[in-house]
Amino acid sequence: MYELLKRDGLAKRGRLHTVHGVIETPVFMNVGTAAAIKGAVSTDDLKNIKTQVELSNTYHLHVRPGDEVVKKLGGLHRFMVWDRPILTDSGGFQVFSLADLRKIKEEGVYFHSHVDGRKIFMGPEESMRIQSNLASTIAMAFDECPSSVADRDYMERSVARTARWLVRCKDEMNRLNALPDTINQKQMLFGINQGGIYEDIRIRHAQEISELDLDGYAIGGLAVGESHEDMYRILDAVVPYLPLEKPTYLMGVGTPANILEAVERGVDFFDCVYPSRNGRHGHVYTNEGKLNLFNARYELDEGPIEEGCLCPACRTYSRAYIRHLLKAKEMLGMRLCVLHNLYFYNTMMEEIRAAIEEDRYQEYKAGKLELMRKHSI
Repeated sequence: MYELLKRDGLAKRGRLHTVHGVIETPVFMNVGTAAAIKGAVSTDDLKNIKTQVELSNTYHLHVRPGDEVVKKLGGLHRFMVWDRPILTDSGGFQVFSLADLRKIKEEGVYFHSHVDGRKIFMGPEESMRIQSNLASTIAMAFDECPSSVADRDYMERSVARTARWLVRCKDEMNRLNALPDTINQKQMLFGINQGGIYEDIRIRHAQEISELDLDGYAIGGLAVGESHEDMYRILDAVVPYLPLEKPTYLMGVGTPANILEAVERGVDFFDCVYPSRNGRHGHVYTNEGKLNLFNARYELDEGPIEEGCLCPACRTYSRAYIRHLLKAKEMLGMRLCVLHNLYFYNTMMEEIRAAIEEDRYQEYKAGKLELMRKHSI
């Protein structure tokens, strides 16, 4: 159940109650594709850096170690020793990114594993069964994620197929949740809005899927090559047509600036690999800009990544030491940068929630964006 606690303009402060605990929104979900955050981050670490939701990938876990294996081991929560919410994406984006390895049909998609080349079929029912085996808190519907700049004719046909697939996902999820051997019989289902950069297609699809009364609604197919202006234009157009009383999730987004802009437009769930990926390359986020710790200027810098930050890296280690670890290709350097970046994102979401509660989101956003523009974060 989703509670809408407060609105400041279109910005939403909410609370999603799940079988694995409460999610305070807006929220940034920390991406652990194969049931782990890249950079040697443990589930104990995730709790220490204020992670609310861990996100894993259906396709990757189906390929390795196999969703049946995870089910036999008690589901994803038990497997990775994490007792808070998990969202699994449907595998749709990964399948459709394998453009040279797949064939789309009405029943689903035939493709070849990127790991060993074996032939795999995945459709709406298969995606739901895999996610049920994983026993995540929130399952994502299986959809097609076409190029954001696909032509109108293709986009119309693709979105119509995604709408048909969503009905099949809902029916199969209801069936699975009623089975006695299902690990999580209260698994939630989020539908996904598609339509590229065509406002009318997006709006029509949003209206159609809203009638299904799902647990939440995502906006997919953005941050895949279109401009930021197009992304914000589509959000302006489509979010008002998604249910206000349900969570709205912008998939794969994004930078701190993207998140701030999307929150203003009514989005309250986010995920992105940026903080962990950038951290593994020595790029760290601070309130005074994004720093590249490989730069020579930090060779003798005894200060933390950011003064006042309470993340595990900043509480103990200097920029100089972390730079040395990165240069020496020691895993600890990457780990500390990832921990810092995820802590930065999770803390920013805390600040966003507080600003909405106190009717000062516009002021908060303007101040944060000014810092980002000044320092190119």
